[in-house]
Amino acid sequence: TSAYSSPAKSLGDPGITPLSPSHIAKDSDADDAVEQLFLVVVAIDFGTTSSGYAYSFTKEPECIHVMRRWEGGDPGVSNQKTPTTILLTPERKFHSFGYAARDYYHDLDPAESKHWLYFEKFKMKLHTTGNLTMETDLTAANGKKVKALEIFAYALQFFKEQALKELSDQGGSDFENTEVRWVITVPAIWKQPAKQFMRQAAYKAGMASPENPEQLIIALEPEAASIYCRKLRLHQMIDLSSRAPVNGYSPSDTIGTGFTQGKEHVRRNRQSRTFMVENVIGEIWSELEEGDRYIVVDSGGGTVDMTVHQIRLPEGHLKELYKATGGPYGSLGVDYEFEKLLCKIFGEDFIEQFKIKRPAAWVDLMIAFESRKRAAAPDRTNPLNITLPFSFIDYYKKFRGHSVEHALRKSNVDFVKWSSQGMLRMSPDAMNALFKPTIDQIIQHLSEVFDKPEVTNVKFLFLVGGFAESPLLQQAVQSAFGSRCRVIIPQDVGLTILKGAVLFGLDPAVIKVRRSPLTYGVGVLNRFVEGKHPPEKLLIKDGTRWCTDVFDKFISADQSVALGETVTRSYTPAKPSQLVIVINIYSSEQDSVSFITEPGVKKCGTLRLDLTGTDASVPNRREIKTLMQFGDTEIKAMAVDVATSKSVKVGIDFLNY
Repeated sequence: TSAYSSPAKSLGDPGITPLSPSHIAKDSDADDAVEQLFLVVVAIDFGTTSSGYAYSFTKEPECIHVMRRWEGGDPGVSNQKTPTTILLTPERKFHSFGYAARDYYHDLDPAESKHWLYFEKFKMKLHTTGNLTMETDLTAANGKKVKALEIFAYALQFFKEQALKELSDQGGSDFENTEVRWVITVPAIWKQPAKQFMRQAAYKAGMASPENPEQLIIALEPEAASIYCRKLRLHQMIDLSSRAPVNGYSPSDTIGTGFTQGKEHVRRNRQSRTFMVENVIGEIWSELEEGDRYIVVDSGGGTVDMTVHQIRLPEGHLKELYKATGGPYGSLGVDYEFEKLLCKIFGEDFIEQFKIKRPAAWVDLMIAFESRKRAAAPDRTNPLNITLPFSFIDYYKKFRGHSVEHALRKSNVDFVKWSSQGMLRMSPDAMNALFKPTIDQIIQHLSEVFDKPEVTNVKFLFLVGGFAESPLLQQAVQSAFGSRCRVIIPQDVGLTILKGAVLFGLDPAVIKVRRSPLTYGVGVLNRFVEGKHPPEKLLIKDGTRWCTDVFDKFISADQSVALGETVTRSYTPAKPSQLVIVINIYSSEQDSVSFITEPGVKKCGTLRLDLTGTDASVPNRREIKTLMQFGDTEIKAMAVDVATSKSVKVGIDFLNY
């Protein structure tokens, strides 16, 4: 019936959620509905730099299992996730994913490796492409192009197979895809086309289908983190604000020790990959009262996005207070600064050539940098050594005719020296300088959010995501905002989103109110009113004076929308024989829009009503009532033929219009 039915619908909810207590009484039925549908919820945190999955059986929702340990793994990087890297054979068939892909690519003979297609950090392409379509390309390390949809589908299919295999091994019998509800996380700041793209890739990977869309839920990363953070117990987090200087230690020292203890705790519990989520609401939560506000900052590899939530008791539902904001300020920015530094020392021409001619060695160099990047801390005094791959040193000599050492001496970048063991020695200041532009952008953005009137009286700031492990970022956030709110970091900060996404899949109705990121509407004709409408918009048709291009607004930017709340409009076919109505959807960042021709108003999608198969013998003026939902993580639509009360097939499309 509907293009996407909302999770609330599939849970036996009437769709329009009455906010009266009668609704609360019905919650238990809603839970039963999901148990009959799916045996397990599997969430995939598809990250820019690393990815992973976790799952929970609907019968025991308090246990969250994080995926089994992967082979491979880097020194200095201990986590349950695997790098988001993918390798295709020269024939463009899927070969491997994660550490396996990286290691295999690295071991290939250079002459052979240039025919293989290796992709990393490709998720950002969905954020940065302005006019994303099903045809958008990605570029492999060797410069060849492949359709982005294929790569995303291969990656999701890999996770689907891994998860089903683990579930089958655990249960001793084959686990069917139909028994799984899938959840895929995306940044909250992603626009609708990117979310739809992820959904299409998941359909291609066989996780769900257009006929069965509710098998897949798109979760927003900071929302997932928020759902998990409210279940935290005190031993599961580090409160930066409570670490006042003790006996001459600076707070930053104690941050480090807190983390080490935390890591020990995690390491001891590493054998069990199962996390108990207490059904009681976490202790941190017990300090929160009705109406309290907190902000979740999800800092990952590619993007940083943040959301402001308010608690609604008694059942601790969440309400979004300010539309999700953020930008491309993830830890990739640090890698980019390192690359700029290398260009400064060795020349941009050389670095570009080296990346193309020795792609595997370039990947090696960035892995070496990654582990040193994780060792950067505010109080570090000894230098950080980065091993240069032999082929870098060798190729540089061939390319320039002099040594790497010579280049470093000549470059007068005084923070970086050459050590006789074949390493770049970076002073801590040099390393911190690489972080500065990215961290400054995050702090700047957060300050702007804190200055918004909706964001006053924030009690806590939860810092989550992989980049939140960086002591430099922790210190910057604590010193900028520690006086305004308590800064909290969950212990297993890199897995926060993954676990929250599982909880979201078990109960998608936990977030009751969201904010629309954009103003949405359609173009319509209105009766022309002298003096109100501009004369150039006048259209006379059969003697009636119409005003064209009028923007009929469905919802405004930053408007509050409850889950299940619908916007209703009725449309009539222009002539009785018409079988399809296609309506263009427009969006704008501005609140007040009068005409679709105004600057900043863009066509962003189409609403397509399919009238075939509905009875044509009904009255000539058919009325098709369309209901759109903006309160979920994706925009959804459904439609009914008013005369017959039959549902009409609707497509709402932000990708192929």
